[in-house]
Amino acid sequence: MNTNATTGNVTPSTQNPKQPQQKQTAAEAIAANVKALIQQLEEGHSEALTAYLTAMGRFHNYSFGNILEIARQRPDATRVAGMWSWNQLGRRVKKGEKGIRILAPLIGVRRKKDEVAEKDITRQNAPVLVGFRNVYIFDVSQTEGAELPQLSGQVTGDVGECRERLIDFVIAQDIELDWKDSIAPALGVSYGGKIVLLPPQGTI
Repeated sequence: MNTNATTGNVTPSTQNPKQPQQKQTAAEAIAANVKALIQQLEEGHSEALTAYLTAMGRFHNYSFGNILEIARQRPDATRVAGMWSWNQLGRRVKKGEKGIRILAPLIGVRRKKDEVAEKDITRQNAPVLVGFRNVYIFDVSQTEGAELPQLSGQVTGDVGECRERLIDFVIAQDIELDWKDSIAPALGVSYGGKIVLLPPQGTI
């Protein structure tokens, strides 16, 4: 089934005739990736699940299906973007690198009839999902060029009375608060109504 086929009065707003269109729906892509993940787990390859869970933690702005795609094609990916985005950051994709295929929505316009448009000009054209198309992204390891901006480090200073007020607030919400060295290198974790923080250096 071609998900890019138009129906009725729907007209794709942008189409590149040189871009191969995706004939697999998003649901089919997800199902195929889940099936492949299950098969690998049944064969004893637990690293496949580890790669997927790692990808979920890294790529919050991507859909469930695209996270599966990234984890399957490049399990070690850390920062991904399209070629144009990398160029804007002063980096270039290395020659010969293979892109990570993901699905991007193809948005069209459903045009209202003239009499409807005349009543409310702001609603005369409504965006609608037509289908999906292949796009390619690249991991930072596949690029070269300018150094990416980094966080300057941990915030330091004396929080004063704000620390005790914050602790009191957390306890008032029936949330357990604890400090453990074992969570390093994480600075803090939250799970099941409990917050665990990494103790400041030199304290218990």
